Amino acid sequence: MPTQPASVVCQIQDRVARITLNRPPLNILDIPMIAELHEALARVQSASDANVLVIAHAGKAFSAGVSIQDHAPEQVGEMLEKFHGMIGLLHSLDLPSIALVDGMALGGGCELAVVCDMVLASDRSVFGQPEIKVGVFPPVAAALFPSRAGRNRGLELLLTGESIDAAEAHRIGLINQVFPAATFGEMTGEFIRKLTSLSGSSLRLTKRAVNRALGKTLPEGIAAAEQLYLGELMRTEDATEGLNAFLEKRKPVWKNK
Repeated sequence: MPTQPASVVCQIQDRVARITLNRPPLNILDIPMIAELHEALARVQSASDANVLVIAHAGKAFSAGVSIQDHAPEQVGEMLEKFHGMIGLLHSLDLPSIALVDGMALGGGCELAVVCDMVLASDRSVFGQPEIKVGVFPPVAAALFPSRAGRNRGLELLLTGESIDAAEAHRIGLINQVFPAATFGEMTGEFIRKLTSLSGSSLRLTKRAVNRALGKTLPEGIAAAEQLYLGELMRTEDATEGLNAFLEKRKPVWKNK
């Protein structure tokens, strides 16, 4: 019998760790696929040869959500444990993460995309959390949407279960960029290359500085970032190289450490 293709493909090349949801057309997330995602993220977590994590998809949808069968009473506990564990690992990565959405991102698929540090979407994409229509709510979105879209707008999306297009998702701060579908691959590639041209260690430390400052007062946040700047950033080879290259009017040669 032919080998079943992997539901999740993970590749690291040219400073990009790319995880592709490979269960078209809708990339429905079931418990085994969530486990594959967790394994791929664990591989990325231990990799030092990437500047950025990209989560992309095959087929017409980023993901239409978690399998409804896995919401059944006998499955839901295991599903939530594995899904939230995978989301937690993604959120904890030092590596900046980008979701590329060219189509539907609904339910758990929307949560997976929006928990990334950045979301780049095509103008034909839609985002939504329809869980309320089957009598439940999405825990990740309940925790995340208020900080991204504001409490009232986030609550509106959760309570109505209505989907919004990419332009509206961008307007309310749920996603970062919207590109034309016809040039989505080209423009997202250009965006990603901006990050791969920079120092990987500096990118990771910048993300860590932002996370450490979140929720603090401005003086506390500055103090936390300054501690990281002096204690870790200025000890990297790339910080020295970047400053020297600027003074010597040449292009820096990054060692990503």
